[in-house]
Amino acid sequence: MAAFSASARGTLWAAAFGFVVVLLDISVVNVALDALQREFSTDVAGLQWVVNAYTLAFAALLLTSGALGDRFGARRLYLSGLAVFTLASAACGLAGSLPVMVGARLIQGMGAALLVPNSLVMVQRAFPDSQARSRAVGWWGALGGAALAAGPVLGGVLVAHAGWRSVFLINLPVGLIGICLTLRHAAPSGGGHRRGLDWSGQVAAMVALAATTMTLIEAGQLGWAHGVVRGGALLALVSLTAFLWIEAHSTSPMLPLNLFRNHTFSIVSLAGVAVNFAYYGLIFVFSLFFQMQQHLSPQQTGLAFLPMTLALVALNVVAGRLITRLGPRLLMFMGLALAGSGYLLLMRVSIGGHYALLIVPMLMAASGVALVVPTMTNATLASVDRSRAGIASSVLNCARQVGGMLGVALFGSLIGDGAPDAFMHGMHISIGMSAGALLLASVLCWSGMRPGPLHPLRASGEAVKPE
Repeated sequence: MAAFSASARGTLWAAAFGFVVVLLDISVVNVALDALQREFSTDVAGLQWVVNAYTLAFAALLLTSGALGDRFGARRLYLSGLAVFTLASAACGLAGSLPVMVGARLIQGMGAALLVPNSLVMVQRAFPDSQARSRAVGWWGALGGAALAAGPVLGGVLVAHAGWRSVFLINLPVGLIGICLTLRHAAPSGGGHRRGLDWSGQVAAMVALAATTMTLIEAGQLGWAHGVVRGGALLALVSLTAFLWIEAHSTSPMLPLNLFRNHTFSIVSLAGVAVNFAYYGLIFVFSLFFQMQQHLSPQQTGLAFLPMTLALVALNVVAGRLITRLGPRLLMFMGLALAGSGYLLLMRVSIGGHYALLIVPMLMAASGVALVVPTMTNATLASVDRSRAGIASSVLNCARQVGGMLGVALFGSLIGDGAPDAFMHGMHISIGMSAGALLLASVLCWSGMRPGPLHPLRASGEAVKPE
């Protein structure tokens, strides 16, 4: 990073501060679940809403956020998102009831959606040279990956020594530093691109995601035959159908469906759903397992995830070098197969089992995920026209967040309310579903992606042919 100019380096740090704090909040809260359950006297469904309210708003608004950045300027949207996120973090830290917490988490997710895509745009504009830009984006992604991986460990330390409220209040100084760095170093971006805003599609997408989340969470408490669950499932189906119809007929769709004519893009997006479905879902389940079933402290729970943290951080760096040598097809196949195999080995988990039996499977799972995540981004960008790289990247990130939201909602409904036998039965089903999704994705990558190294982005205006 020393080779970058002072102004560009300052912009990179400013953008990274926001990106890091957003990804931290995806994973750090899991270690506080037991404390939150005691504080608010809630059940597993309530904890699912605390986690998923954030992811729901984040996923639903990601695509529209990019269009808003084009209109009003990436720097302005980034600052707005960081301010919203920081204020919502304060509300989370001061929340006195579960509804207030869930509402604040929703607003947090909105702020995250505003700042994440625009932070990347700020980095891209600060580095006009292609090689420097690639290195800067690599640093941006690596710092975010390290934050996501370190979340459980950091959360455990904070909860143990400063209480669960510190998990959210720590965002205040970080957010303020990010705002100051942005104002000082990031050049104002003009915006003014009249890219259309697909508000009807945005509303349909939010309703579909919210109804799906509600259906999966409440099914674990009420059963699939309950009227509320059936009504939620029907609403999800109707709103999803409406969303697809709107996107197919809109002149400025938030989700250009013709992107999915490209086989590589479609397969990588499905792999993104599978990766986050397994990773976010099982982080949630294992956090509850360590705290509620094995009665570990928050700090011990955070340390229990340390093998995954170390593997994710280390392999993220290696993956960037392997992509050019092995190509995305082989690396995606290997990473997904390794992660799926690691999760399969976690099927041996039991309440009375020794922790040492989990170390190798956790290392395998995290190593596989670390190989896949940067490869997905590179494969996505290389599979589309240069002019569509931004929207393609946003679609991939949105797909991943939807996958994580579904994992938390579904797996939480499977483990019940903590009775040991029911919990373990649901946990084993969750692990099996995760392994199956990853192994299926590995087969799809092998059979549907082109072999060989990455191709450079097509020049703007060149047609993208279906593969």
